[in-house]
Amino acid sequence: MFLNMVLVVLTDLAARFLGHKVFRQHFHLLLSGVVMFGPVLNFWVSQHSVFAKRSHFLYRVFLRSGWGWTCIFVGSFVFLLSFSIRRSLSLSVRHLSRLGLAGGLWLAFCKLLDLLENATGSCYEPLTAGPEAVSGQPLLVLREGESKSVCLRAGMVWRGYEVSEDVFLLCLCCLLLAEEVAVFGPYLSLGGISGAPLRILFLFCVLLLALWIFLLLCLLAYFPQFPTQLLGGALGCLSWRGLYQGWYRLGPSWCCPGRPGQGLLNTKTPCSGGQDALVNHNHSS
Repeated sequence: MFLNMVLVVLTDLAARFLGHKVFRQHFHLLLSGVVMFGPVLNFWVSQHSVFAKRSHFLYRVFLRSGWGWTCIFVGSFVFLLSFSIRRSLSLSVRHLSRLGLAGGLWLAFCKLLDLLENATGSCYEPLTAGPEAVSGQPLLVLREGESKSVCLRAGMVWRGYEVSEDVFLLCLCCLLLAEEVAVFGPYLSLGGISGAPLRILFLFCVLLLALWIFLLLCLLAYFPQFPTQLLGGALGCLSWRGLYQGWYRLGPSWCCPGRPGQGLLNTKTPCSGGQDALVNHNHSS
């Protein structure tokens, strides 16, 4: 009983905060500020910290599988919320398709970025021995015809134009999470029924959002790379704006899944015969 009360209080507070109009309208600006000024933290963080190592547990387990973790928790929350309201599998699949479209866009951008790096970069083999080495710095010998992946696996050095895929992924996941879970606040305010499983999934999504923001700050503070990280953050924000602020606003159709909560958030009004009629409630972003 006590744990359930704590769960209700925590989820109500988080839902009210994430569903607030100010948060929804300005979260992308906050994230943009983090990406732009986060590298300044490098002057204050310690390079002996455990987060200064790429082999850290959080980087290995969560960052490398960021999209998978996002799909698992957000997908479970979206499906359970939509199916518990409408009991329609087709409607639930339509809302889940937003994750599929965002994932497809992410994969397409990653492929394009990989092609761009291979087209504009070059592979160099470091030579540490011989009179050519100056001040302990190895001489770099150009190796033509090597791709970035082959070059790095061979222990050589790749030089070229890059966009941080980690920052791109984290920014996209943060904005996607904020959009998808923000509907829980309006849903509760309209008297929606929410059991413990739905609240637990929502809380997991909130914790995952906090983890992505923390990992983003760690990358910017401990591994600053300007302007590659700035470009990655810009690409993530651009992807979110194109999907959630552009395409999904067209409304549900065969080619558009609609915005989060569209067709789900309702108010009940009494009608004749003692039955409840569901009236669609269009929530503001």
